[in-house]
Amino acid sequence: MNHNSGHEQLLETALSALASEPEWRSVLDELRAPIYVTDAEGSVIYWNRECTEFAGREPQLGQDRWCVTWHLYTTTGDPMPHDRCPMAQTIREGRAIRDVIAIAERPDGTRRAFRPYPTPLFNDDRSLRGAVNMLIDVTEEQSAALADQAARCRRLAAATYNRDTAHLLANMAERFERTATDLRRDVED
Repeated sequence: MNHNSGHEQLLETALSALASEPEWRSVLDELRAPIYVTDAEGSVIYWNRECTEFAGREPQLGQDRWCVTWHLYTTTGDPMPHDRCPMAQTIREGRAIRDVIAIAERPDGTRRAFRPYPTPLFNDDRSLRGAVNMLIDVTEEQSAALADQAARCRRLAAATYNRDTAHLLANMAERFERTATDLRRDVED
């Protein structure tokens, strides 16, 4: 079984519990992946132990909105406001968001790259009741991918005759390298 099918199976277990189990919290508590639930406005109403461990913090009930992480960043290192994160997009649009990678910064300054699986939850009348999200750590793979991207930018910069383009590519390479280095350092610690 590949990792993605295992992740999808965990998400299916969570969705099934949320749809039919009166004791859905106990089911989600036992899952070996960071999972949290929001209401229809994006307020975090539940998180499991794995979520707290991943985020490096205890979410604040009634205060945290959209995400359980302390700070979010794009893969290029730019800040990502919580109201622009994949979970916020899922709640606004009422659809699952896939194939996104974000970087979570923990209160201790360490960072983790992750693949979110935000999925909307609907009432019987198809009105949005909230959403569930599973966070899969992809720090090592993302660090390697960013280092590869930086190397590609550097090769392109060396091959171009346009000074502005070469400068832009060199700056992009530096940002990718900085993010990759931050992730590698945090994995090694």
